[in-house]
Amino acid sequence: MRSMTGFGRAENVHNGVAFQVEASSVNRKQADVSVGIPRELSQLETPIRKAVLARVSRGRITVNIRYESIVSGEESSSLIVDENLAAGYIAGVAKIAERHGIPAGLDASDLLRIPGVFESQESVVDPGDAWPGIESAVTAAITDLITMRESEGAHLKDELSDLLSKVEGEAQAIDKLAPGVVDHYRKSLHARLAEAGVDVPLDDERVVREIGIFAEKCDISEELARLRSHVTKFREYLESDEPTGRSLDFLAQELFREFNTIGAKANHAEIAQGVVRGKTEVEKIREQAQNVE
Repeated sequence: MRSMTGFGRAENVHNGVAFQVEASSVNRKQADVSVGIPRELSQLETPIRKAVLARVSRGRITVNIRYESIVSGEESSSLIVDENLAAGYIAGVAKIAERHGIPAGLDASDLLRIPGVFESQESVVDPGDAWPGIESAVTAAITDLITMRESEGAHLKDELSDLLSKVEGEAQAIDKLAPGVVDHYRKSLHARLAEAGVDVPLDDERVVREIGIFAEKCDISEELARLRSHVTKFREYLESDEPTGRSLDFLAQELFREFNTIGAKANHAEIAQGVVRGKTEVEKIREQAQNVE
């Protein structure tokens, strides 16, 4: 099991160029890949996105790519100085100073602040030449990210398993109470009739029919059977190595639905309390399932 949050980083040197890749992911119902890459390599966005989606099925994944050319271990860049532009500024300042009788002169720090005098020129790589290096770095970064997601997923699995055990416990408690619901109603009905001064024998057809209708309405055996089935299936998904986030989310909704139906049908105070506790644990499960890939 994997969570949807993670981070990975990798670097690969190819043909004298060092490619650095950082990949991060957060929760999202569908898979969504955002690629940040230098403009000159923008045509590689599509193959990068495909490479990520081949390994990640859910979450918002952000991939940022940088590169620098390496020559003998040093970054291959050059500083271009526009000497004509610098000389023009120096001459211009001197002319104004002479005309207005003010101190003249520019120092090096002044020239650094003038746009266009100094420019750094980086070597630009061809997308076709860059792809093998980028692909390798992306693959390694996603592997790193997945490792972190699996580690987070192990913690999620333990937490979901504990919550599911609590849900299962509430369902079992309700199952034990269910057979006594009709008998409780029968006694309550006779008590109310007695209080009203109506003497009706236990085997009176009207009473038997009334109890039979109630028994049919409050029968929760099917809902309890579905609860057990959902719990079993949920545990199977927890042990799966495949992406199960959507399936767990669906099952959590179904568990909640069954508890709702039980609460509406049972007409029993203790069962109603168990339903509330069960729904509380299912809500926690639904929240955690949102974090699973």
